[in-house]
Amino acid sequence: MLKRFFYLFIISLISTTANAQTFGFGCLGLVGGYGGYSYQKYKPTGLNNFISDFNLNKKTSLTSPMKEFGEARGFRAGINFFRANFKGVFVTAKGFYESLQEKHDAVNRLSDNSTANYIYEVKLQNYGLGIDVGIDITKFIGWKIFDVALHFNNVSFSQTENLPGETKIKKFNHKPTALSYSIATGVILSLIENYISIEGLAGVTILKITDLKTDQDELLTATENSITPMNNFIESGGFTAVVQLNVGFPL
Repeated sequence: MLKRFFYLFIISLISTTANAQTFGFGCLGLVGGYGGYSYQKYKPTGLNNFISDFNLNKKTSLTSPMKEFGEARGFRAGINFFRANFKGVFVTAKGFYESLQEKHDAVNRLSDNSTANYIYEVKLQNYGLGIDVGIDITKFIGWKIFDVALHFNNVSFSQTENLPGETKIKKFNHKPTALSYSIATGVILSLIENYISIEGLAGVTILKITDLKTDQDELLTATENSITPMNNFIESGGFTAVVQLNVGFPL
């Protein structure tokens, strides 16, 4: 399914670029940059099972249990290769970088009444290519009918254990780069027509991450004391939202 989406994306991008001269604002319309806040829901079934087991094993000594994961926040920054408009229909081709993270901690009281602090962190970093099509509702408001993007993901999970007089850190990564895609719709509010606008997107991201391992090829296991590798770190993606500022320049 990802391959089919990628082929359709490339065909749409080439077709749009080939016909861009008919879209006003000079020969190719507008080029510009954008940046803003990004939010991603996801379903980390394997990781949350790991955390449930962690909390169960230490339930008698935990003063603050570890919370489950499932909501990452961060930023997105990118380039609009062009945004062209023809009789109220606009088309954009773009590339971007997105960095999201979620972090939780737990506090465990040791037998000597000192404490150990555990910090777990998930990072979802990706580069993306996208295309969108929309229509002008008024002079200052536009509706993005659809916004589709292909993402190249780098996913990592780190465990930090702060003990009295000692800190242990272990980091797991997913290799190779994982492909995913997103489908969204949104609204564009023009502050300065054609040049500065605020954009809001809401949609879904399709994402699946199976196993993770350290640089020494140590696999993340299903539970803390297990030897069985985790094979469902992130079972699926979910709702995604982006709010960003766009700045454009005529070509």
